[in-house]
Amino acid sequence: MKLSLEGLKVVDLSQVLAGPYCTMVLADMGAEVIKIEKYPNGDDTRTMGPFINEESHMYMMVNRNKKGACINLKTPEGLELFKELIQSVDVLVENYRPGVTKKLGIDYETLKEINPGLIYCSISGYGQTGPYSQKGGYDIMAQGLSGLMHMTGEAGGRPVKVGFAVNDIAAAQTALQSILMAYIYKLRSGEGQYIDVSLVESGLAWTVWEAAAYFGNGELPERTGTAHRVSAPYQDFKTKDDYILIGAGNQKLWEIFATKVVNRLDWLDNPLFATNYSRAQNVKVLEAEIECELIKHPATHWLQRLNEHGVPASPIYSYDQTLNDPHILERGMVLSYEHPVAGPMHTLGFPAKFSQTPGQLMKAAPTLGQHNEDILKSLHVPDEHIEHLKAAKVIHSK
Repeated sequence: MKLSLEGLKVVDLSQVLAGPYCTMVLADMGAEVIKIEKYPNGDDTRTMGPFINEESHMYMMVNRNKKGACINLKTPEGLELFKELIQSVDVLVENYRPGVTKKLGIDYETLKEINPGLIYCSISGYGQTGPYSQKGGYDIMAQGLSGLMHMTGEAGGRPVKVGFAVNDIAAAQTALQSILMAYIYKLRSGEGQYIDVSLVESGLAWTVWEAAAYFGNGELPERTGTAHRVSAPYQDFKTKDDYILIGAGNQKLWEIFATKVVNRLDWLDNPLFATNYSRAQNVKVLEAEIECELIKHPATHWLQRLNEHGVPASPIYSYDQTLNDPHILERGMVLSYEHPVAGPMHTLGFPAKFSQTPGQLMKAAPTLGQHNEDILKSLHVPDEHIEHLKAAKVIHSK
């Protein structure tokens, strides 16, 4: 099976989520990714449970398909090995706090002298410049500063973070697309470049509807629960036994919903419900009217009727229901593999389906320092010197 990024060589100095997720996707698509972990304990997620035979499942989730080394970059010999390795790679990804790479002697300005074609991507909380650049930034801080928490939650309630690390993943995706664009440029010009990605800006860039409302007429996106700001009905509704989602987000779907799903022709004559915009402006009245009908039957009844008439609808799953749904399984979003220490494992699949070069699960996430010797031998380091490096605490494996 062909892979679209075969031949691309990446060094991954990042840890936890944003950087590792980015490099995982590169590895899934065929890039050779060498993950260099900090000495001696490795990526911080190695200490995060749940653990299976002392291996972190958190770590294994985003480090599949990579080679792993543990090198002490604070030693002269470790730094020398790293610089030798960097001569032959296309991409470096790191997520140190701004300024740390310069102190270590592995910043872009230093490494581009060794490898002018290097694409060097830094991921940080707030970016490499600006008044907040030196602050530590986790996903939740980025959700706060980018406005996401202020607009998430129930009306009148306290701010709520998105249920997963959305700014981390936004930064991972921003880094991924930026690296691929830089790689296309490199293929044309031979030139590398520096990429500065922040969690805050990556999440902020996704708020396009909210920006349109603010720049257009000064509207501030407030907390609306599951309701849409300009479209209705487009939210969760309570039935006799559970909540369901309904998205009758245009006039045709609204009319089908009102007349064929719930048999309320009178709604079409109500001026409060005349247009999509007016329904959104009167969403609480609309919600009460709809729930008065939906409360008469269980969720399965309404989902069947909605599906029969082509009105977008969905149950609201718990995560175990999601991962066992027949559609999710048929689409290959749950994969099985064998880890050398943890044994039989499950992981998430590949969201994009390629006809010619699909992503592949080729190997499990590396144990700490698993490929130290393989990587050093590729640099023509003799066996006796490898033993010296172990004894001198330059490399480490577990």
